Amino acid sequence: MRRLDVAAMAAVTLLGGCVTKPNLALPTAKEVEAHYTYGGKLTARMNGNVAEVTVVQPTAQITRGGVLWAKVGPYILLFSDDTQSLFKDYPGLAAVQVKTELGGGGEIARALLTRNELSDILWLRSLNIAAKARRDGTKRPSLLDDLVRWGEEHTQYQYNKKYTST
Repeated sequence: MRRLDVAAMAAVTLLGGCVTKPNLALPTAKEVEAHYTYGGKLTARMNGNVAEVTVVQPTAQITRGGVLWAKVGPYILLFSDDTQSLFKDYPGLAAVQVKTELGGGGEIARALLTRNELSDILWLRSLNIAAKARRDGTKRPSLLDDLVRWGEEHTQYQYNKKYTST
């Protein structure tokens, strides 16, 4: 019986040494920026294992679109193939936060999406809602409203009252 215990201990020890460590690589700020396609100014930084992306939202959108455009800004970028691929490429990334601001630096809104918030099916739904909002939102503002509601259900968000109070 004693030989069996020693053999079992040796096997456990050997197997324990063969366990592979998960890839918890994190992107650099430049790698985060490279993942996104955005027509305006976009910057990124890493805060621990959270990618913080800041985009400048055109003032004209806020002036003409009001509260709805102020709220939808972060979700346009957050629910994108770009964010999804960032999560896939960097398993150590816990969350992505998108913050929108005006050219002068005043924050409009922010939203944080955690890695495990969306299943594969919910990612598909998110991408669909966001794509419709990007494509047809100026003609059909209800699509922007749908994206805002979806974002509020699936992110931790904060709006600047200066731009989102009615």
